[in-house]
Amino acid sequence: MALELRSTIKSGGSLEIMLAQVPVPEPKDDEIVVRIEATPVNPSDLGLLFGAADMTTAQYSGLGDDAVVTAAVPDSLMKSMAGRLDQDLAVGNEAAGVVITAGASEMAQALMGKTVSIIGGSMYSQFRCVKVRQCLEMPDGVTPSQAASWFVNPMTAQGMVETMRMEDHTALVHTAAASNLGQMLNKICLADGVDLVNIVRKPEQVALLQGLGAKHVCDTSSANFMDALTDALAETGATIAFDAIGGGRLAGQILTCMEAAANRNAAEYSRYGSSTYKQVYIYGGLDRGPTEFNRGFGMMWGVGGWLLTPFLQKAGGEVINRLRQRVAAEINTTFASHYTQVVSLPEMLTAEAIGVYGKQATGEKYLINPHKDA
Repeated sequence: MALELRSTIKSGGSLEIMLAQVPVPEPKDDEIVVRIEATPVNPSDLGLLFGAADMTTAQYSGLGDDAVVTAAVPDSLMKSMAGRLDQDLAVGNEAAGVVITAGASEMAQALMGKTVSIIGGSMYSQFRCVKVRQCLEMPDGVTPSQAASWFVNPMTAQGMVETMRMEDHTALVHTAAASNLGQMLNKICLADGVDLVNIVRKPEQVALLQGLGAKHVCDTSSANFMDALTDALAETGATIAFDAIGGGRLAGQILTCMEAAANRNAAEYSRYGSSTYKQVYIYGGLDRGPTEFNRGFGMMWGVGGWLLTPFLQKAGGEVINRLRQRVAAEINTTFASHYTQVVSLPEMLTAEAIGVYGKQATGEKYLINPHKDA
């Protein structure tokens, strides 16, 4: 038997997170079984792990493998949880480990003993069975901890640049830009000659990105943020943005500054604003509040959601393979991730750990080793 982390929203209005004992899976012909040795805690994982629960109400009981976390779900948010009520859901989008069992197919057998990165959900487990197409073989010498964050952030960062090109923009904007994903995007843009405007919220984050070679870094805590952002947009010509914040005024501020940058060299005034199309994609929810707009940016603009999976479906197999191969080749350079703590599955359910990784704070990324202390 093996441990697997499960999350349940109960119809009575509570969240329960616990560890379940599950059988070690057996692979079919085109499948492999991976001993998971590293799996990251991403914001997208927290959405499933916590659901709509108010984690300030969390209660902790049990020790070790018997640890349980419970929390209240506000009545006003229970309707949004209707599709998952009373279901024990396994958590974790991506992971890496060593193949310990392989199915009969030639492709599966070729992976025996190899270090692979995998996707497919249920990764907060000690063992995971996936189809061969859900894994990426890592070069010799790459460890599971180095390869664990191979999909969500690296493919998202590349997907942003691909989306920019597909939609005929020439430069882009990124918020929460000091994150692991933001640092990857900065490296991609520097290597590919793409102008990038980074938006952060602290002076030390400005210094971090400038140390990585970033040219345009705008700090929302600065008194001249809007002027600095407009200057950066005018210089780069960036007309597409990817916003991890979601709530608040930032998306609207970006559109306002894009409009101001577009109008700097306008030949004549138009009551409808500039003819330059401006797009903001919201891909995260670090601020769960309402998204606020003061519509001072003309009529040529758009705001929408952006998710990795629909992008990949649209991009197609050839693009996906190209992006995956770049990840494998640059896993310790462009796509290197940094973690502040490595925890076991039981340690994931402690108040101390949840108090840190639950904040989704820049520079406090957690990595799980499901076999730590086992």
